[in-house]
This record gives sequence, structure tokens and C-alpha cells, in this order.
Amino acid sequence: MSIENIAYCGLYCDECPNRKGIIADLSRDLRKELRTYRFDKTAELLSSYSFFKIFEKYPDCYEVLGAMVKLRCGKSCRNGGGNPSCKIKRCVRKKQIDGCWECSEFESCDKLKFLEVNHGKAHIKNLKIIKNKGVEEFIKAKKYWYALK
Repeated sequence: MSIENIAYCGLYCDECPNRKGIIADLSRDLRKELRTYRFDKTAELLSSYSFFKIFEKYPDCYEVLGAMVKLRCGKSCRNGGGNPSCKIKRCVRKKQIDGCWECSEFESCDKLKFLEVNHGKAHIKNLKIIKNKGVEEFIKAKKYWYALK
């Protein structure tokens, strides 16, 4: 465990479901089972009944599962994982700091706002912990992946 697993934004890469591959593996396995049982044919039949009309969308569902298989991220953002054009990553590197916790503006930074959709204020909680207690203590402590406040 080291700073290498702490994203510039304060999220902890090893806790990420994409890094762990949980969603990708489940999606891959479900697609395999659906193919094994030829569920496309079942969905086609079911969609002919008014109360199962939703199964007309089965091909879209299968396609979304395929996209979810691709969510796997094998590297932390510090090591080339994540979005290569991440504004946060570019900003931190430009400022030549280790992470947003070293910036006095992180609590009001617009670059971090988009994370709130998926993470609430988890990244802000983590950044505060790192700023106040340091990287080593953060690594030993609870790491937030989603937090309301």
C-alpha cells in the first residue's frame, strides 16, 4: 500500500470496483450464461406477450453488459489508469504536487465537482484526511468511496 494507489482526487484506486474488476467479471459471466441458454431467443418470445414487452430491449441490455466488461481498469491513475485526459490529473501534474490535498483550493475546485455524481463528497473527505493526517495515516484508515457529506 502506497501513494501509488491514491488517486490525485483523493479516491483510493484499490477500492474502485473497476480496478477490482467486480462489475466487469459479473457482466462477462452473465453474458456467457445468457449465450449458453440462448436467452436472446427467450427474450424474443417473451417480448411477444404484452406484460413482457420490455424484453424487446434485450439486445440493448446485452450490449450494455458488453460495455460494462470493458470497465476494468488495471492501473491506478498515477500509473496510467483512468481517464488519460483527466483535468484533475493534468492540474496536479502542472502544479507539481502529489495530489489535490496539497492545493489550498480543493474544497471549492470545479474540477472535482463531477465526482459528486458517483462519489458524493467521498473524495473531499479523503482529501481532508490526507491533508490533516498524511498519506500513511490515510492508508491505514477508512477510505471513503461514497459519502453524502
